[in-house]
Amino acid sequence: MKLRELFREGKFVVTSEVGPPKGTDTKEMLANAELLRPWVDALNITDQQSSVMRLASLAAAHLLKERGLEPIFQLTCRDRNRIALQSDLLSAWALGVENVLCLTGDYVSLGDHPSAKPVFDLDSVSLLATAKRLNEGFDLAGNELQGKPDFCLGAVVTPGANPVEMQLIKMERKLKAGAEFFQTQAVYEPEKFARFMEEMKSAKRPVIAGIILLKSAGMARFMNKNVAGVHVPEPLIEEMEEAKDRVAKSIEIVARLIREIRPLCQGVHIMPIGWERHVPAVLEEAGLGPGR
Repeated sequence: MKLRELFREGKFVVTSEVGPPKGTDTKEMLANAELLRPWVDALNITDQQSSVMRLASLAAAHLLKERGLEPIFQLTCRDRNRIALQSDLLSAWALGVENVLCLTGDYVSLGDHPSAKPVFDLDSVSLLATAKRLNEGFDLAGNELQGKPDFCLGAVVTPGANPVEMQLIKMERKLKAGAEFFQTQAVYEPEKFARFMEEMKSAKRPVIAGIILLKSAGMARFMNKNVAGVHVPEPLIEEMEEAKDRVAKSIEIVARLIREIRPLCQGVHIMPIGWERHVPAVLEEAGLGPGR
C-alpha cells in the first residue's frame, strides 16, 4: 500500500529501515525485515548509504515486496545520470515498488571507494521533478511513455539545520517538484522540532520524524560534530554516559522522544543503524505496538 493512502486514512505511520548487504547474502537483511514486519508500515531501503558499495536498493526493495513487505525505495543522484535514474524508477514500478524517497546522496569521499567518479547529474529537487514527470507519462526529454508509474514521492528535510530558513526554502522547492511527504533527519529536540513544524504548516504535507537509536554517548558526540543538522542535547548525552545499561537507556530515550513529538507530526522513522532487534522494544514503550 502506498504511504499516500495511509496518510489519507489519518494513520500515524511508522517506518524503519534495512540496509542491503555488502555482497549477495541477503539472509540478515531479510531476517531484520521479518523482525520488523509486525511493527512498521513500511521499510526504507538505503541506497549505498554513506557511499559504501552494497547490493542495489532496487534489488533489495524487490525482495521485500516479493515477501509482502512494503518498501520505500531510496534513490540517490550520486551514482547515476538522468537516463539511469529514470530507468531505475521505471524498473522499480515494474517490480511493484510504489514509494520512493528522493535524495541527492553522500559524497564519495565518505565511503569505501573515495576515488570513484561522482555523477550528480540531478539533485534531490530535480529528481523529484523527474519522478513526477514519469508519473505524468513522459520522460525528461518529453517522450511519451508506454505505461506510466504512480509513485508516492518523498523528500528529506532537516529541522535542526542552522539557519533553518534555507531548509524551508528548499522544502518549498521540493513541494513544487512533487514531494508528497517529508522524512526528517534525526530529531532529538522536541521544542525545536515543534517550532519547525509551525513554520512549515502551510506546506500541508505529512511529515515523518526521524530518530536514530543512540548506542553510546560517544556516538551522540560524533553526530553532533559530524552530521549536519543533528544535535543531541547534553542532558541526553549525560543520560547515556551514566547509564548502567546503554541499550535500555537508548530505548527509554527514543520512546520518550516519540511520545513527545507524536502530536506534532504524521509519523516516525526509526533508524536503527544495526540495532534492528531493539526497534520493537522502542515502539512498544512508545505506545506504537502492532495493531496500534
